Amino acid sequence: MKSEIIKMLQNLNFTEYEAKAYLALLDKSPLSGYAISLNSGVPRSKIYEVLNGLVERGEVMVSHEDPSLYTPLPPQELIRLKKSKIESSFEAAEAALTHYSYVSLNRENIWNITGFEAILSRTKEAIHRASGRILLEIWTEEALLLEPELREAAERGVEILIVVYGKLEFDFAQVYPHDSSEEITEEYGGRWIIASTDDREVVAGIVSLGTDSRAAWTMHPGLVIPITEVIIHDLYIYEMLQAHRETLEHTFGPNLIELRKKYNFGPSGYSMAVRLGLNSKK
Repeated sequence: MKSEIIKMLQNLNFTEYEAKAYLALLDKSPLSGYAISLNSGVPRSKIYEVLNGLVERGEVMVSHEDPSLYTPLPPQELIRLKKSKIESSFEAAEAALTHYSYVSLNRENIWNITGFEAILSRTKEAIHRASGRILLEIWTEEALLLEPELREAAERGVEILIVVYGKLEFDFAQVYPHDSSEEITEEYGGRWIIASTDDREVVAGIVSLGTDSRAAWTMHPGLVIPITEVIIHDLYIYEMLQAHRETLEHTFGPNLIELRKKYNFGPSGYSMAVRLGLNSKK
């Protein structure tokens, strides 16, 4: 039984000698270093080195008598201490490796993502990493699926601006409804997502084709900047329509539809599936 406990303690970063000394102190304490050596089987030439290591880690306490006496941290407190240290180590490693991944990532690469779930997962990861601002151009359906991650980002102080196709009420974000939502949805026959985080990372693609949905994820500044500007451009349009709708619609039609007709490509109802050569899976 004791040998099994020693192995368990070794899994908790004890050396064999440290485990034996700790167990000896659980059996009886306080003890001098000499007594611990006798009771544990740890050689006298090693016992004080072993005990000093346990004391430094806070797993054994020592008195300032002569000779010094040692007593163990109670098992429940030891486990809590180990858990706390492990969790802190994981958090530090996560932060360090996340930073390393950004440093080491080749900023020239553009990564392809296939499938609705994979695209949504990558967008959630980008939201999780955001520290300053998130810009989204998105349909209501996908916005609701991202709500938990967006809300958490807002709670840590990230500014969130959303251009939405459809109706959306988020009390933690600035939401700007796109005036041509119905026309665009019908015209393209599908939905897309554009997410820009901290003007540094972008996920952009089609999300309404199920497993055939396609998107790109990149940190390439040559793409991040213009794709981010697409969202900012739509925010400009929203602001101008709010301030001068009557004049603009008098010139360009309701919701500026005449401008859309002027620059639209392909016949009406030229769906995303047709554009991509895929079967629609809405």
